[in-house]
Amino acid sequence: MKMRRLHKSLAVLAVAGLVAAACGGDDDSSETTSAPAPETTAAETPDTTQAPVQAEGDVDTSIVEDTTVVENKYGGSVTIGLEAEATGLRPWEDALSSPAYAIMRAIYDPLIEQDVEGKYQPFLAESISPNEDFTVWTMTLRPGVAFHNGTPLTAQTIVDMFAIQQTGSAAAGAISSSGLAGVEATGELEVTYTLNKQNSAFPAALQTAPLGFPFDPAAAAADPDGYSIAPIGTGPFTIKSRDLDNETVVERNPSYWGVDPDGNQLPFLDSISFRPIPDEGSRLDALLSGTVTAMQTLRQGTIRDARAARDGGADIELLEFQGNNLGGGHYNMAVAPYDDLRVRMGLVLLNSQENVIEALGGTGISLPGTQFFSPDSPWWSAKVAEAWPKFDFEAGKAKLQEYIDDPARSDGKAVGAKIDVALSCPPDPTLIAAMQVVEQTLTATELVNVAMTNFDQATHINIALGADNGFIGTHGAHCWRWSGEGDPSVAINPFLAPYSAENAEAAGLPGVVSPLNFANYWDPESFQAANDATKTDVFEDRYALYEFIMMRIVENVPIWYSGHTATAIGIQPNIKGLNGWHVPSGDLGIGFPSAEPRWIEAYIAD
Repeated sequence: MKMRRLHKSLAVLAVAGLVAAACGGDDDSSETTSAPAPETTAAETPDTTQAPVQAEGDVDTSIVEDTTVVENKYGGSVTIGLEAEATGLRPWEDALSSPAYAIMRAIYDPLIEQDVEGKYQPFLAESISPNEDFTVWTMTLRPGVAFHNGTPLTAQTIVDMFAIQQTGSAAAGAISSSGLAGVEATGELEVTYTLNKQNSAFPAALQTAPLGFPFDPAAAAADPDGYSIAPIGTGPFTIKSRDLDNETVVERNPSYWGVDPDGNQLPFLDSISFRPIPDEGSRLDALLSGTVTAMQTLRQGTIRDARAARDGGADIELLEFQGNNLGGGHYNMAVAPYDDLRVRMGLVLLNSQENVIEALGGTGISLPGTQFFSPDSPWWSAKVAEAWPKFDFEAGKAKLQEYIDDPARSDGKAVGAKIDVALSCPPDPTLIAAMQVVEQTLTATELVNVAMTNFDQATHINIALGADNGFIGTHGAHCWRWSGEGDPSVAINPFLAPYSAENAEAAGLPGVVSPLNFANYWDPESFQAANDATKTDVFEDRYALYEFIMMRIVENVPIWYSGHTATAIGIQPNIKGLNGWHVPSGDLGIGFPSAEPRWIEAYIAD
């Protein structure tokens, strides 16, 4: 991880047309009391100088202007192997992981996108700006944009989308965490978003699918289930066919609105085929044999093997990235025994991160995680890194023993009886190997009965989502990925919001429910700190609040970490444009974080 190009002064957002303003006003009366004042104040400069030395094999591929001389970029197809099938292609409804985003970024355009420095820039929007206290945002849409079916994108489209988003499983959490209360068409292309709280980072919510990927609301309302098979966006490619668990094919949108910096009509490719290949070894073999021309991986072991193949003469290239996204898992705090801090802390102390990283094939590639931010992020905290519980077998065993000997233990079992831990991960060989490390350590305490289960990724996500169980989920200790390259509020706010209607009601926040609080973790002080962090655009103030939240996670351990997630897109060398695409302003885009390619300027250089 080399030091990010994202500067602290730009770490909130820098959208064209956005006017930076000091926050003001009182909290919404329905919110909890303010979080305790963090130790770091606005006058202090956060200490990010104590980051540990990066892993030797931690490599980020540079985002650079494409200098390849090609007479004709048009034509050709790419076939990419994905790590899993997409759970669905409905922005408002489906919980999305990297494979789904790989497909959806071909079909949908975002309202807002990040550039190479991490700044938020308009994409389908032309501009967006707030009022003085960040409670009202006015966005102007780009003219001349149409959906794949010819329907024009207007301000009324965004209004009609909001009615559907309010009922969507994915969008409901984004609405709650962003504070979005109303959407109004104040002009043919002018949209006014009204929030029920201050949110200086609201444009970040318009970069991701639930709120930021425009869809045709009339078609979605007419057949919401069918929309997942035949999605309609404004993106550079249109859906041609979708054969679940086999192949999804998109083809060039001849009426696409976008052009490259030289004025060439986009996109260049004729088509893209997406093939779910869950087995990591098979996916890499498919690239090496030419069965696919590109592949996605979020596994250190696969990157290690792909590097070895490349260095051994295989004609492939790797677009690598390792950022804030990191592996680990969460405990379902709504069920015993994970509702008890002693159990969670004991399990975290028994998590040998280095051994887990070794099992994942990441030794020398990934560092152990301690927070939602990587050591090269401006949000990273040395204080949190030092405080995160390190592997200590005897201390972890003692914590579990304390719970086991408690007559009032929450699982209802007899004093002295072993605790039951349900450990689940998708059936990838490296993940299974990593979970076996955890299982062996827990079993060695002679205090834990471990039951391991494996489900395909879509089922794994749905179990954690718990849509049929009030969004509480039926899981126990569930492996997961955390964080990303967006504003911290994107990952943190949904994770901290009330996790069920009952929880929200008890907290005095009726209706404020986040299905994305997978751990069912409720900490009013952290929730308030997350809200406070979006009431200002002063980096030092926000840094202090996010450090406070990370320290509360250290104290309450609703989750555990393994290592930061190394990701890569493996490609045949003649595939160009994935690491040098542009936002409409002409600036370079963010690239391919989390192995999520943007296809807008991809082409074949034969």
